[in-house]
Amino acid sequence: MPKRIILACVLSVAAAWWGPATAHGTNEHGVPTIAAPAEQAAGPAADVPPDQGTPAPAAASADEAGADAENVMIHPGLPGEWIQAAAIVMALIALWSLLARPASDAPPRSWNLARMPLVGRLVRFLNGSPYPLLAARLASVSVFLVVIAAGFFGTVHPEHNIATAFVWNIWWPLVIVAVFFIGSAWCAVCPWDTLANWIVRRSWWKRVTPHPGLNLKVPRALQNVWIALLMFMGLSWLELGAGVTGKPLLTAALGIVMLVLSVVFLLVFERKAFCRYACPVGRTVGFYSRLSPIAVRPIAQSTCDGCKTMECYHGSETIEPCPSRLVVGRFSENTFCLSCGNCVLSCPEKNVSWRLRTLDTEARKTGTPGWDAAWFMLALLGITSFHGITMIPQWSEWVVTMGTAIGETGHLFLSFAAGMVASSALPVALYGAMIALANVGGQGAASYRKLFGGFAFTALPLAFAYHLAHNMDHLLREGGDVLRVIANPFGLGARPLTSTERHDLMMAVVMPENVTFTIQAGLMVLGFWLAVQIARYQARRLLPASGGVATRLRLLPLLAFFALVTAANFWLMAQDMEMRF
Repeated sequence: MPKRIILACVLSVAAAWWGPATAHGTNEHGVPTIAAPAEQAAGPAADVPPDQGTPAPAAASADEAGADAENVMIHPGLPGEWIQAAAIVMALIALWSLLARPASDAPPRSWNLARMPLVGRLVRFLNGSPYPLLAARLASVSVFLVVIAAGFFGTVHPEHNIATAFVWNIWWPLVIVAVFFIGSAWCAVCPWDTLANWIVRRSWWKRVTPHPGLNLKVPRALQNVWIALLMFMGLSWLELGAGVTGKPLLTAALGIVMLVLSVVFLLVFERKAFCRYACPVGRTVGFYSRLSPIAVRPIAQSTCDGCKTMECYHGSETIEPCPSRLVVGRFSENTFCLSCGNCVLSCPEKNVSWRLRTLDTEARKTGTPGWDAAWFMLALLGITSFHGITMIPQWSEWVVTMGTAIGETGHLFLSFAAGMVASSALPVALYGAMIALANVGGQGAASYRKLFGGFAFTALPLAFAYHLAHNMDHLLREGGDVLRVIANPFGLGARPLTSTERHDLMMAVVMPENVTFTIQAGLMVLGFWLAVQIARYQARRLLPASGGVATRLRLLPLLAFFALVTAANFWLMAQDMEMRF
């Protein structure tokens, strides 16, 4: 019986993936398609006069085309008034950066959240034992299992199935928004990692000795985020190009794939190699959390400096060691911290806690990132902007035009992939050109490669700000029906929403539109300001005589890069956007 169930699931996934495409423009999930030419289905079209063009696709009719167009829901873009106001503020920021004194090298300030009013008691409760985190993990796993079950056995209508309506309209946007407030806390309750630990270690939270897997060291060639970068691009293609967001079954299958990868890595390698090196979601959260105002850090640095036993790294008798091989007191960036709380619980001096800090803290303290990290941050910038491109109505027309030019029919996967690569590579190429201009007149003080990697951190706030602003639309316009979906997660007995019902849901946002527009514009300005600040701090390390007129002029190409990227993202936000489903 289990074999039959597995076989049925595999066949269902295959049928959903390779199911027939809608013949006109986009398929039922918004993926661009072109029907096969009529002569392939009904023989030569020699009787068609040349002046009347090619015959209509055999699989599509005018009624179907009209219905397909009517089913696309459009929500309004950001009005020009907010963009103009933001542009004025950003121009003042750029001018200030050229006239202000060099960036200060004073150490950034931070505050122990456990000692702060209002939130202090909650932080102490969370830090006091492993059970609050265990409860959160149980809740996360429960939701994950419901999503998997609904994906395989629920309705195929994406707006009624929790696997698609919750995962793509609520969970994924909310994970990115949550980074702004609680850093990488999502990784602490990740259901993939939680289930993998329970399956492999067979323990709710206590340390298991010896490790039940092979416990191999990760090969040096894999001790980077290149795998995560490739998986991130692949996940983006599945989400945007293969229509996974509109297919509950494939969404559930994708969740199972992530779980299997977590289990395999945990069985083969030491600690949590998948989380640190390969997980596309975890690495995205990790890099974004470098800009988070929340971080796990020592309460007193002197205590960590004098520590000889390093329980935070090695673990204790009952608490697992740091899954990312970090030593509290020695690491200065959030990229690989999973917020798991192991260091908080294992420290005998109780010297580890959550701390509140300024958003530019890591810009002041971090040196040149690794080559892989630099490319991941630049890829984040390209892919996040590409998400917005795929939602504007013109995108489908561009892909169809490309498909027609290369003779591709059916699902335009190749044309979509080509457009994805080109759109994502454009800001990276622009960045490379601006770095080359900034390197002019440097008298060889720093190599092009060093500048390229060192200033890549500036791409992170631009990507993060647009990602946050863009995701507000998903949360507020596409997530408004979440209570109905939670009440009926499998969508039993539900019928497809009419165009009127979908439009009403989209426009029934909880937050007034003017407030939403103000927050979105403010986020974009914040991203621009952080990019400028990071450039100023990095210039102190990478450019000679930092602060002089010549050095400030060398920052002009980077300021132009920030302005062009932000302007392009503002243009995307100003366009009317198509809903996922």
